[in-house]
Amino acid sequence: MQVYSVRQVATHLRELVESDLFLSDLWIAGEVSNLRRYPSGHLYFSLKEADAALSCVLFKSANTGFQFEDGNAVVAHGHISFYEVRGDLQFIVDFVQPEGVGALQAEFERLKARLQEEGLFDEARKRPLPRFPGRIGVATSPAGAVFHDICHVLERRWPLAEVVLAPTAVQGPEAVPGLVAALDALNREPGIDVIIVARGGGSLEDLWAFNAEAVARAVFGSRVPVVSGVGHETDTTICDYVADVRAPTPSAAAELVAPDRTEVSVRLSVAAGTLRSHIQSLADEGRGHVALAVGRVERAAPEVNRERQRTDELTRTAQAAVEGLLRGFQKGLHGFQLALRSLDPYATLQRGYALVQRNGHVVESVADTTVGERLDVRVRDGDFPVRVDSERPVPDRARRRRTKVAQEQAALFHLEV
Repeated sequence: MQVYSVRQVATHLRELVESDLFLSDLWIAGEVSNLRRYPSGHLYFSLKEADAALSCVLFKSANTGFQFEDGNAVVAHGHISFYEVRGDLQFIVDFVQPEGVGALQAEFERLKARLQEEGLFDEARKRPLPRFPGRIGVATSPAGAVFHDICHVLERRWPLAEVVLAPTAVQGPEAVPGLVAALDALNREPGIDVIIVARGGGSLEDLWAFNAEAVARAVFGSRVPVVSGVGHETDTTICDYVADVRAPTPSAAAELVAPDRTEVSVRLSVAAGTLRSHIQSLADEGRGHVALAVGRVERAAPEVNRERQRTDELTRTAQAAVEGLLRGFQKGLHGFQLALRSLDPYATLQRGYALVQRNGHVVESVADTTVGERLDVRVRDGDFPVRVDSERPVPDRARRRRTKVAQEQAALFHLEV
C-alpha cells in the first residue's frame, strides 16, 4: 500500500488543476461577497450565486484600480489554482469588470490594462514620423477601398514616395497571423521609412484582430514608426494605443505620413528667398569692407606721379641718344657701301669701260695675247667674242698718256665717307 504525504497530494492537485486548459483561461460572472482589503494591496473575496461560491484573490500587481464592493455584480478573468496551505481552490483574478459589459469588451479592457502595465503604451517610447518618407509600407487588404484611398492621398500629397503593400486579411481567423506576417515582412524590406496599418470601419467583432496581443506586440517590435488607421474616428483598438501615431481613418493615416508637396514648395521658395537675401547682405557687407581696405591702401601708398614723370624724361633722353647713334651708324654704313661699290671692277662697266677675258679670266696685257686667239669682251649690257688680228702692242707712251688723263680726272672727284 502506497502512503502519500499531505504536501504530495496537495501539490499533485495544484499541478493537476493548473495544467487544465479549461481552467487556465476563464471568465466568471458573480456577486462579490466577503471582500477583504489587506495592507499589501491584495484583495480577497468570493464570487457567489444562490447555491454556489468560489474563493477569489486579486493581487496588487493585477489590480487596475477598478473599485468594487460587496454586492456588486462583476465579471472576472483569471485561472483556477489550488492553495496547498489551506487546501482551498482559488480563482486567481487578473481583471475585474462590472457585469453587463460584453465579453469582448471585457477582454479588450483586460488586455489593455496588462499591456499598459508592461509599458507598451508609454508615450516616451513613441517615435516621430519621418518628414519626407521615401518608401511607405502599408499592411492592409489589397481588396476594398482602403488601399485605393491611401494611394490616392499619397499620390496627391507626396508622389515622390514609393508605396509598398504587404497584403493581409484584416478580418476572420487568418487576420491575426496575416497582420503579424505583414508587419514582419515590411520590417525586413529595405528602405521602409514608415508603416501604415489600416482597415475600414466595422463592429467590435470586425475589428477584433487589431485587439489581438500578437498584433500589438508586432507593432511594438517594429523597427520603423507605425501609424494605426483602423476603423472610424469613434473606433479604438489596442493597435491604436501601441502604434507611434493613431489616425482616425486610413485616409487620415496617409495624410499624416506624407507631407503636402504644395506646402513644401512654398516653404522652399520662402527659404530660397531668405537665403538669397542673406547672401546678398553678406556680399554687400563684404563689398563695403573691400572698399574700405582699398581706400586705406590708396591713402597709405607713396606719391608716384613725380617719379613717373622723371622716368618718362629719362626714357625720352635715352631714346634720343639711341636714335642719334643709329643715325651715325647708318651714315657710316652708307659711306662703306659707296667705297665698296667704287672698288667693284664691274662698276667701271657702267661708265663705258670693257673687260677682256679668256675663259672667264681677265687679260691683263697685250703680251698675253696671240694672233688669231678668240677672246670675250664684257661690256655694260653683255658679252661678245673678238679675235686678235695684230701683234702690234700699244706703246707705253700712249699708255702713260691715258694714265695721266685718268689721274687728272680722278682729282675732280672726292669720295666722302
